Amino acid sequence: MAGTIFRSVLNNAFSAYKSTNTVNLRAIHTAPVYYAARKGTRAKARAKKVKVEVTKVGFIPHNQRGKDKQVLQKVNKHLDDTCKYASTDDVYPMKYYRWVVYTVEEAIKAHQETHHPTMYNQPDALVFANVEFNMEGVKKNRYLDSFTRLSLLPHSFPRDEERTILAFCKGQELIKEAIDAGATTAGSTELVKKIQEGQIKLSDYDFVIAHPNIITDLVPIRGLMKRRFPNVRTGTLDTNLKELVKKFAAGVQYRVVKDEQQENFGSVEVPVGRLNMEPKLIADNVEALLKDMQAGRPKRDGLFITRCMIVSPPATQKLKIDPFVYVDRTLSKEVQEESDDEDEAVAAKA
Repeated sequence: MAGTIFRSVLNNAFSAYKSTNTVNLRAIHTAPVYYAARKGTRAKARAKKVKVEVTKVGFIPHNQRGKDKQVLQKVNKHLDDTCKYASTDDVYPMKYYRWVVYTVEEAIKAHQETHHPTMYNQPDALVFANVEFNMEGVKKNRYLDSFTRLSLLPHSFPRDEERTILAFCKGQELIKEAIDAGATTAGSTELVKKIQEGQIKLSDYDFVIAHPNIITDLVPIRGLMKRRFPNVRTGTLDTNLKELVKKFAAGVQYRVVKDEQQENFGSVEVPVGRLNMEPKLIADNVEALLKDMQAGRPKRDGLFITRCMIVSPPATQKLKIDPFVYVDRTLSKEVQEESDDEDEAVAAKA
């Protein structure tokens, strides 16, 4: 009896399944999709029910609220102490009085005393010139970007670095002059072939310079050189190859970096000698360095070099010197008039 009933129910269900239309079949296949949608809705509803724990804080006076948060205060890095009093004795708090201004010779002698064997015991320590700049451009709200220059100082001194120079030129005389001046490798079109074949790697050389008589032969390797291709603007192309090699071999390369928080402030620290040198020789190097820096100033009113200090690590003392003994404070009227004429000419062309 039970078997008969089961068979009849099964047959009825099978016949009903065969008689179903396509709509019912489609409903069977889309059921998992509807289930997933309902499951996502339920999960969102559960997430809303999660309680957020709120930590109760006691009463905080109004003048104490928010003190735990760090407040970034913008401090002007262009220090001007002309409004402070000049000290009348040798002992005084420096934050209330003007900094003492030394000559370069006096600053070197003071550092020589602190680096004596009885103190720091580094009589041949490097001497650095810490120079600060006003990075404002010619137009308002325009600022100079960080820039790199190479300056040839009149008195060389030993440094903890070795420079490799690759010089391109035609003629045995020029090649010999370049090698004698300090070039690591010098040659003509044979160097171009070796570079193309991979026998010489440009990455092995710090500087690549050239004489104008070979510049057309360097075009095939221009893609390999990229930004290191010799040109007049970067100072790597010159007819006086001997002096050019000396400049890159003994010169001091420095990079003036613009401050990230204060766009009108830039600074650089450049080695200018060693303490075992004569102070007069280091003063000559400082003069040549400041004049080279002043040559890159924008044609506008106001100061470009704002401050200069002499530093000699590991000592932390910064001895201020007057940079305007060697360079002018402002541009001359002739230079300003020339810059105005250039601006008018550019505006007329536009």
